[in-house]
Amino acid sequence: MEIMRRFSLLSRELSKNNIMVKTASLPTTPSSMIALDVEGMKCAGCVKAVERQLQQNPGVISACVNLITEVAVVEYEPEQIQPATLADKLTQTGFPTEIRHQDHSVVDKAEQAKEKRQQQQQQQLWQLIAAAILLIFSSIGHLNHLGLPSIPLLTNIWFHWGLATLALLIPGRNLLIDGARSFYHRMPNMNSLVGLGTVSAYTASCCALFFPQLGWQCFFDEPVMLLGFIFLGRTLEARARYRASAALEKLVALQPETARLIGKKVDVSETSNIKIPVEQVRVGEWLRVLPGEKIPTDGTIVVGETRIDESMLTGESVAVKKQAGDRVFAGTINQEGVFSFQVTDIGNSTTLARIIDLVESAQTRKAPVQKLADTVAGSFAYGVMVIASLTWLFWYFVGTNLWPQVLMTSSSSMHQGMVVSTSPLLLSLQLAIAVLVIACPCALGLATPTAILVGTGIGAQKGILIKGGDILEQVQQLDKIVFDKTGTLTEGKLQVSDFEAINNLDQSSLLQMAASVEVQSNHPLATAIVNYAAQQKLSLLTATEVVTKPGLGISAIVEGETILLGNQDWLRQHQITCDHQTQERANFLSAAGKTIVYLAKSGELAGLLALKDQLRANALTTVTKLEQMGLETILLTGDREEIAQQIATEVGISQVFAQVKPEDKAKIIQSLQNNLTPIQKPNRVAMIGDGINDAPALAQSDLGISLQGSTDIALETADIILMQNNLADVMEAIELSNATVQKIKQNLFWALGYNAIAIPLAAGVALPSYGLLLSPISAAIAMASSSLIVVTNSLLLKNYKRRS
Repeated sequence: MEIMRRFSLLSRELSKNNIMVKTASLPTTPSSMIALDVEGMKCAGCVKAVERQLQQNPGVISACVNLITEVAVVEYEPEQIQPATLADKLTQTGFPTEIRHQDHSVVDKAEQAKEKRQQQQQQQLWQLIAAAILLIFSSIGHLNHLGLPSIPLLTNIWFHWGLATLALLIPGRNLLIDGARSFYHRMPNMNSLVGLGTVSAYTASCCALFFPQLGWQCFFDEPVMLLGFIFLGRTLEARARYRASAALEKLVALQPETARLIGKKVDVSETSNIKIPVEQVRVGEWLRVLPGEKIPTDGTIVVGETRIDESMLTGESVAVKKQAGDRVFAGTINQEGVFSFQVTDIGNSTTLARIIDLVESAQTRKAPVQKLADTVAGSFAYGVMVIASLTWLFWYFVGTNLWPQVLMTSSSSMHQGMVVSTSPLLLSLQLAIAVLVIACPCALGLATPTAILVGTGIGAQKGILIKGGDILEQVQQLDKIVFDKTGTLTEGKLQVSDFEAINNLDQSSLLQMAASVEVQSNHPLATAIVNYAAQQKLSLLTATEVVTKPGLGISAIVEGETILLGNQDWLRQHQITCDHQTQERANFLSAAGKTIVYLAKSGELAGLLALKDQLRANALTTVTKLEQMGLETILLTGDREEIAQQIATEVGISQVFAQVKPEDKAKIIQSLQNNLTPIQKPNRVAMIGDGINDAPALAQSDLGISLQGSTDIALETADIILMQNNLADVMEAIELSNATVQKIKQNLFWALGYNAIAIPLAAGVALPSYGLLLSPISAAIAMASSSLIVVTNSLLLKNYKRRS
């Protein structure tokens, strides 16, 4: 459906530019996207359960759920089901859900997210404090095991029964209720496993207390300590998770809350203004910004000049000089002068809001490598409960008979605060509880989203917008990178490089005449000539009877004489010939990759001008480094063959496709993809472009990369956006993507490996040979640590530095 979204957007934009796209073969079933805020998810099992619940509804095409951001993105058919129905069904199954309204401003979203986080932190803190107090009293009651004086009341078994009961009823209440509710809805999660373990320990201890004739020993300390360490781990984990999402919150915080509204045509020196909430600003109004203030909306400067810190947008720390006519963006900081600007974009249409939306969307999209973890998480809780049951059955009926010495070796755990009976029943029960507690589906759920959260956040801070975990993984599989020429390898701004006058016309007069005529046109060639004349401080003459012929040239009357500017075909139409020497000079300049504009005066050739699009300063370095990484580079352009070859030679690209029409660019990308690699797999092709004519190729490619100065359609169809408009950031994007995917793989390896090793150890696999017994308390510490390790490993991405 992502391809469908791209193609639909692409078709609309291309149709505006008279580029035909065939759509008959594509399905036209309408679909909509909705974001839901889902609470109550604790682990990967919860994520899988929510996705399964959503996908079971008729009309739901796809659902993607993120554990960290607590957001579900659902694609659905409005005719079959409504978002409110989906939210109600999830709420009824124990996951309180609300529809995320798209019309809320970024400030509103930030405030809501902040309030929600503060409420969660406060709840976690109170749970931890209550559990810690009970844990301290429980530990004091065992000081006598260390040879210290004891307090009679605190060593009384009924006192410890009271502590365990309070632990279940106060800090553990929500955990037990959530776990029981998940059992009821046949969606057991991590709380279900922990709750089952603590209740089992508590129940067995109560049986030993109320029926002493059974000969069992009580271990009321285990529920208290188990819950204490669980809540400690969750609190630390939550803090680490909030740090992982800090980059997005910093972006949101850039939006100022107020704006200075002024009347139109007001002098900057005047101080009259009205402060209004930024959400009340309207397009077309004028705003004033003082030094040190954040710019409230996107707009265009109309009065004044300044320097603006745009590091939040581009990652570039050097302030950018701005003057009348230049664009300014919401969230950037005015450093020097006072200026007024006219509002062009507000609310969710600003560049800042679009960046935030892109980053939020990226953090929801999963990496394909996560599929294995999702598969495991889907039935994780059931599998753990089966293993725990088998553990109890084995040790009760078989293990203690085969290795009776295990009943004796376990008694050394007494001094660690755990009372272990020599009874086969209680030993089997403790091993089963340890299995339930040590299993950690949470680490599986955190492995991918935390790394994506940190990686995309770092990218956003550096001016690199990566649209999702699936994009990160695509980068690692690339074989070829295709470059557009204009605006990608080159600056996209034509400049006059040469001009020659003939027939006794001096160069200044040639340039003055050319600019006087071209000022009447908005063609890129005309703009370049006029700008060059302005740099030379030449005054313009009056031109009349201006006639423009697209694809040929322009004519006008200047000081009573007919002036023609254009290509050779334009000269031929007016029976104007070019002498051999001038033609050789024109051919030489054209072979150097320059565009030739001829000027004729009163029916005779008077001179020529050569214009060239300057190569980006870092184009050669970027191409060279990509080649060194083993990626094949290709140039794809609609420009002339000689110009394309010249640019390719300068940057070191050997394969060139020139004079390619927009609709044919996607076909070339497809043909490159269909060519097999040496190991007989299709090529993975990336496309780097910026214009509307690049959009079909960007959509067809496996990975589309676009520059910040691109058109809206190119930004929509691209997978990675380089906001700094710096081609060298292609390398940064690739290296950051590779580093993030490596973190994802490390996290998944740890999460899967931890459970693969910890569960057998908790089940007593090393007990007969080595006397190694993991108590439920040790299991709780291990389980809490596993999630913390995954999140901490993802946070290490913040130390990422690009290789030189």
